[in-house]
Amino acid sequence: MSSLTPEQLSQYQRDGYISPIDIFSAEEVKIVRDEIESIEKNWPSELIGVGRNNVHMISPVFDEVVHNSKILDAVEDLIGRDILAAGTTLFIKDPEKKSFVSWHQDAKYQGFKPHNFVTAWVAITDSNKDNGCMLMWPGSHSEIKDHNDTFDENNILTRGQTVPNVPIHETVPIELKAGQMSLHHPLIVHGSGENKTNDRRIGFVIQSYIGSNVDQVAGEVYVQQARGEDPFKYHPHVPRPTETMNKDDLELRHKANEDLQEILYKGSKEIRNL
Repeated sequence: MSSLTPEQLSQYQRDGYISPIDIFSAEEVKIVRDEIESIEKNWPSELIGVGRNNVHMISPVFDEVVHNSKILDAVEDLIGRDILAAGTTLFIKDPEKKSFVSWHQDAKYQGFKPHNFVTAWVAITDSNKDNGCMLMWPGSHSEIKDHNDTFDENNILTRGQTVPNVPIHETVPIELKAGQMSLHHPLIVHGSGENKTNDRRIGFVIQSYIGSNVDQVAGEVYVQQARGEDPFKYHPHVPRPTETMNKDDLELRHKANEDLQEILYKGSKEIRNL
């Protein structure tokens, strides 16, 4: 039985994204924000820069989000039952900072082929136009577009990769309440602006859920079996964490993040000190 409605499936095919989808209650999403702030307090160096990648490997709270059945039901409707969780990122925009995300396509630098994967963007706080919500360019997911690497210091993206000449008047704000989710196609052009409020804007992004038939052609990525089976065996599987900041999990996450940086910087002549 399909989790997504015919209208939502049509929207994804036409526009390249679905939004909003209700996932967590206010109480449930508060647990996630509390986990972020607990880690920041007790392990202050672990969620800085590249440390915001793959937090699900070191925290059972984030692991539970990745394996949430409501999220996986929706993902299954888009990429099939054999689902691998192949990485996560915390996108945190603190107030009064200039952080932004330039126009880009996830598939450009992720190294996954074929494009049978989807990104789930889960709002841990409200995400709106004032605090820098995502903006989508509907229908831009038909092909890979040219990108320029800018390495802008305020750009959250690794290389500051930017699609030039995006028609801003055609873009749509993806406003979410805390606990809601959007799903977007790996080829849709999207970005986000600055946080102009007095509170943090936090998104936890599963980037990406991939079908088991998806290979990594630019390096190595570590996966968890989120649903179904993995008959192709393209990627090493890692265990789910049973406690926060376990030493072995931290070492594995460090290796995964190092390998991820090699993928994201592949072919680049410059590397940022994040």
